[in-house]
Amino acid sequence: MKTAINVGYWGAGPPSNAAEQFAAAERIGIDQVWTAEAYGSDAWTPLAWWGSRTSRVQLGTAVSQLSARPPTTLAMTAMTMDHLTGGRVMLGIGTSNPQVVEGWYGQPYPRPLERTREYIDILRKVIARGEPVSYHGKHYQLPLAGGTGLGKPLRSILHPYRTEIPVYLGAEGPRNVALAAEIADGWLPMFFSPAMNDFYAKALAEGFARPGARRSPSTFDVVGGPLAVIPDDDLEHAADRLRPSLALYIGGMGARDANFHYEVFARMGYEAQARTIQDHYLAGDKASAIAAVPTALVEDVALIGPWAKITDEIQRWKDSVLTTLVLSCDPRLLEQAADLAR
Repeated sequence: MKTAINVGYWGAGPPSNAAEQFAAAERIGIDQVWTAEAYGSDAWTPLAWWGSRTSRVQLGTAVSQLSARPPTTLAMTAMTMDHLTGGRVMLGIGTSNPQVVEGWYGQPYPRPLERTREYIDILRKVIARGEPVSYHGKHYQLPLAGGTGLGKPLRSILHPYRTEIPVYLGAEGPRNVALAAEIADGWLPMFFSPAMNDFYAKALAEGFARPGARRSPSTFDVVGGPLAVIPDDDLEHAADRLRPSLALYIGGMGARDANFHYEVFARMGYEAQARTIQDHYLAGDKASAIAAVPTALVEDVALIGPWAKITDEIQRWKDSVLTTLVLSCDPRLLEQAADLAR
């Protein structure tokens, strides 16, 4: 099993230990480093800034939001970074949610699976540089339909370092997971739980079985892992460190009837608890929302507690559909956690 870390997106400012995380990943043989974005820091600048100090580890976005950039812009960015890193870029994309897409980017959200399929089609055409790019989809048209009429199909001036850059799809629902297995090179799950392994294996199998599927299970990279690895002899104390983040995603990331993270935990068997968390969060009572996150829920998506407990439980993650285990922990524990994962 390969290993990875996710540096994530920033809060009010740059994380103090990001450079340390990149350096540790490079030094101890971690295979991949991923960055992210929401509606603040972007995924690509930190990846380039701190990634420039590495020479071996693969560098990816988990995820670069689809509505933030036209597909040709993202292809240009990925191709540029691929040259600068000597072919170490992994291109993770995702649709985000209606609040961010329509509220922040001012772009339409409906039919995200169709939009994703077209977006990836264009990305690959630009990166391959086989011919001038024209595309006539429902959501994207190159050249623009109904414009001045002066637009013409263009081919990238930049020759690709690689004519194919691996594309990973961030997905949570079964239809999106199946789409990842059909058209992408890897899947980036969020809030993965070994308890849901059969559910995800079925969704992946559906995608692999579709005509023209790009990959098979043996060549497809599933990059995920516990929300965090927190060794602590006090289980409740360890869980308390993750309850605020879980309450935010379950209760506040999206509208009441359009929160994909909420749906993940509902499918996991925590629908009643998730509803309580959401009710408190949307009412502005964050403290009660945090308190309502059950310890068992935290344990389903994280490795917490005494080190002996973590050592026993990590096997469930290694026996899942995951092929690359993301290790989210204190950088000082990274080498120990990586040894355990391997």
